[in-house]
Amino acid sequence: MKKIAIAITLLSTMLLAKVDINSASLEELTTIKGIGKTKAKAIIEYRKANCFKSVDELANVKGLGEKSIAKIRDDISATGCKNQ
Repeated sequence: MKKIAIAITLLSTMLLAKVDINSASLEELTTIKGIGKTKAKAIIEYRKANCFKSVDELANVKGLGEKSIAKIRDDISATGCKNQ
């Protein structure tokens, strides 16, 4: 029973964790509601040349506007900048 409780806690933590747009894989990005493969690829291409200093910089990625960003803001973060 204790193992089940631990497993549920770990799973909940993983599901509630924010996806870092500076380091997430294509697969991780596509777990975000509203982000399919095309937008995920665009995010990855953009970050190859630019590090996301904030979530708001997603507006610079083709196909992502303010409304889209507002919908996913609670699910993403912009930390771990590796390009700078």
